[in-house]
Order: sequence, then structure tokens, then C-alpha cells
Amino acid sequence: MKISIVGSGYVGITTGVGFAELGNDVTFIDVDENKIKAINSAKPPIFEKGLEELMNKNRDKYKATNNYESILDTDITFICVGTPSKDDGSIDLSFVESAAREIGKMLKRKDGFHTVVVKSTVVPGTTEEVVKPLIEKESGKRAFEDFGLAMNPEFLREGSAVDDFFNPDRIVIGVKDDKTREVLEMLYSPFNCPKLVTDIKTAEMIKYASNAFLATKISFANEIGNICKKLGIDAYEVFKGVGLDHRINPAFFRAGIGFGGSCFPKDVKALIAKARDVGEEPKLLKAVMDVNEGQPMRLIELLKKHIPNLRGKKVGVLGLAFKPDTDDIRESRAIPIVEELLKEQAEILAYDPKAMDNFKQLFPQIRYAETPNEVLNADAVLIVTEWKEFEQLDYKGKIVIDGRRVEKAREAAIYEGVCW
Repeated sequence: MKISIVGSGYVGITTGVGFAELGNDVTFIDVDENKIKAINSAKPPIFEKGLEELMNKNRDKYKATNNYESILDTDITFICVGTPSKDDGSIDLSFVESAAREIGKMLKRKDGFHTVVVKSTVVPGTTEEVVKPLIEKESGKRAFEDFGLAMNPEFLREGSAVDDFFNPDRIVIGVKDDKTREVLEMLYSPFNCPKLVTDIKTAEMIKYASNAFLATKISFANEIGNICKKLGIDAYEVFKGVGLDHRINPAFFRAGIGFGGSCFPKDVKALIAKARDVGEEPKLLKAVMDVNEGQPMRLIELLKKHIPNLRGKKVGVLGLAFKPDTDDIRESRAIPIVEELLKEQAEILAYDPKAMDNFKQLFPQIRYAETPNEVLNADAVLIVTEWKEFEQLDYKGKIVIDGRRVEKAREAAIYEGVCW
């Protein structure tokens, strides 16, 4: 099948290269010339484990361009552009709207049935109430008759996106017409996993409900963990017991300094905003975000328990990405932690194996170490991201405040875990 993908962030590039590996011809369409150049050189525009190898293996099956006319030579187009948060928490649909307009212009010039699939995370109603009318207006054609329209949410975890693409827990397809359903069922036929076909709005909601529930598990674990810390109880041992209940999956009960990234914070905020739009006050979801926002400061509180005055003190920060195996710093818990350390006038020495270049764009004024061992020379060390290499460091004689449960760090002279 010939596939065009609008947007080459971690969802777009992983999806496209994955489909190329399965024998499809893929064209990436992006406005960022640096991304286009990188993709055409078989270089991932983002760091994602296993992606570069896959790109090199399939470099004759994909290309990248800024020209939407490439859509004319494809059978199906995926919209994989970003949907960032506005100041009020609602999602910014400007990139989705722009993509829909450009796709519509191309469909006006194209004969035959073409399928458009929204893979960007959008609140329920967006595909039919925003994307559909824009494509119809620009193309002069009717959705579900002259062209197909579907919603196919992604469930890729950054750091594990390639593996998640090839080994999905489930595939959700939101469709209205039989022809579009047949196209997507054929495209996804190589995958052996549950495939749920729903209406479009339900597919949109499944994505938000999934992310909101996982975020809730994390904030729940952190709230229990905060209580455990005061009682001298190890929250990880507690959730080991909780997770053995067959009704409760043990995943995402990792208490610590909270969640970040491009999905959970943005999606929970967007769902809160959408709920309020329809007259509902989502008290539980608001509490999920409140717990998450306060959690990084627990690390600072524990640090000040041992060093009350941080002014002029050298504080090491291990980890800047929002999670290991990615260079993504969006909503990283390192951001509020570094901001607070700067307010306290501490001297910061930070290290991350992949995310330092991105973090320097936000904080050029702090020092960055070339190796993690340099960070250990600080007056105290904060562990913010659980990179595997941090398990190999020698923490003996150090003050370590751990936000991510790095077991080797327990060897420190003074060790504090946030929730244990």
C-alpha cells in the first residue's frame, strides 16, 4: 500500500518506518526542513531505541518532502501532527487544521477513493466536527462517500515506540463507512492482536480514557507513597502486594516524582477542558494533575532536610529526559526541579545521556557534565530519570535524594527515596 504521513514526530516517524518494514511505500510530509533532510539521510529526527537501524534497513521504501502533492500518489494519508496544550489546558488544533486543509486541496485534484486517518490525539468530536468539514470544503467532496475518514489512535510509549508498533496490545479503528474499514483492516492484517472497530468519537475517547487512567494510577501511587514515606513504609513493597490482586494490574504503580512527557499531562488537561466545555467538573482528573504538579517538590524538600540552605551549594541532577530511552524533555520533572534550585541559588551540574542538548535550550545558564561520574562530585545528587547506567555508579559517601528508585543509590552515605 502507498502511505503518506503528515508529521514526523515520534508517532509519525515510528508509524511510517514501521509500515515501510511491513512492505509499504511511505512518504513523510513535514514543514521542518531539518527533519526532512534527516529522514532522507536515514537519520531519525528524534531519539528512539531501534529506530535508526530500522530506517537504514528500509531506506529504499520511504522518503520525506514538504510537498503535499505527494498525497496524489498514495492510497491513504495519516495525520500525525502535534496537538499541544493551550494556556487553558485545551488542545491547540492549528496543526491538525492546517493538515486537513492541505489534504483537502490535494483530494480535490485526485480521482478515486482516498482514505484519511487521524492518528493525532484529539478530543472526541474533532475528527467529524473539525477535520471532516475542512477537508470537504477544500476538496468539494463528501466524507464517507467520495473519501474515507477514520480515527486510529496511537498507543506508542516513547522509548519503546518501535517495539510497541510491532507488538501492540490492541488496535483501535474508528470508522463510519465500510470501505474505510476494509482499507484499514487490510493495512493492519499483519498484526496479531485484538482489533476493536468503533465509531469515530469512541475511538477518540478510548485514547484519552487510557492515558487519563494510567496518569491516575501514577498519581494514586504517589499519594499513597507520600503517606508511606511519613510512616516509614516502602511504597514499592506496598504496591507489590497490591499488584498481586488479579483485578489490579501492577503496571504504573511506580511511586516517585510524577509523570511527564508529551502525552499524559497534555491529554489529562485536554480532557479536563473538554469536560468543562460540556458542563462537567472532573474532580478526580483535576486531583490527578494537582498531585503530579506537587510531586517534584518532594525531592527539594528532602534535599533541604539535609542541606537547609542551598545557596552556593553544588547540586547534581542525574537525568533530564522525562523518562529513560528518550531525548524528550516535554513536561520533564527535571524542569520544575531545576527552576526551584535556581530560585534557591544553588549551583547546578546536570547530566543526561540523550537529553542535554534539548535541555540546554531551556536552561543555558546551568552547567552540564560530560559524564555521570562528574555529577557525583556535587554536595548532593538528585536522581530524576532512571537511566540504566545510573545503576552502575558508585554512590558511596554521597548525599543522594532519589526520585526514581535506583537501587544502587541506596549505598549512599545519606539516602532518601521520595516515597520509600
